Amino acid sequence: MLTLRSLIFTALLFASAILGAALELVFFWAPFRVNWSIAVGWARFCLWAGKFFCGLNVTTEGTENIPDEPSVFLIKHTTAMEAYWQIAALPPSTWVLKRELLWVPVFGWALGFVMKSIAVNRGAGGSAVKQVLAQGKDRIASGKSVCIFPEGTRMAPGETRRYGVSGAALAREAGCPVVPVAHNAGDFWPRRGLRKVPGDIRFCIGPPIDPAGRAPKETNRIAQEWVESKMREISRLYRGPENEN
Repeated sequence: MLTLRSLIFTALLFASAILGAALELVFFWAPFRVNWSIAVGWARFCLWAGKFFCGLNVTTEGTENIPDEPSVFLIKHTTAMEAYWQIAALPPSTWVLKRELLWVPVFGWALGFVMKSIAVNRGAGGSAVKQVLAQGKDRIASGKSVCIFPEGTRMAPGETRRYGVSGAALAREAGCPVVPVAHNAGDFWPRRGLRKVPGDIRFCIGPPIDPAGRAPKETNRIAQEWVESKMREISRLYRGPENEN
């Protein structure tokens, strides 16, 4: 039964994404706040569907740490859930994502043309960083935050990798805070596999980090240490079976 419920939820996730993207394209001419409201409605539907069909109960902690000004959010990436959670929980934002997503009909068009995502070639190295800096500063100047998965790809429980430098560098050049985000969605939503396991998912927003006077690598170090420490605190799978209580 849980497998069937997971299948229904996954089908709804994809179908609603296409429907929401089509609606975004219909209202491409509208102010960004209108398009953002459509995106928020879709994200909240996805959170509701996950809870209704799969028992995925999501709570967000640390909302008091969200700055009043546009910021750069560095989010742990383990599942697809954080891709829509951030829309429901964080201020109006745009996202740094791999350029291949823009090639997906309807959905990709809405991401690029309407939502103004920053699409990069992950193998481009320094030129990709320059693109994030140039476009990211433009988005922040227009009042949008920028959300980044700093590890560049989904990570298995207990794993991390060196954070990409673009987020921290963007924050320093734009003069805005870096905000780390950790969560335990991977405990209930396998990185590979259809079946979701019911449980309480915690998204934890950390204290803002001022990048002024710091090298981007130092800002990344502070953010990554906070995220990894919080992951070990909240994630059973991250700690490993031998550390389960």
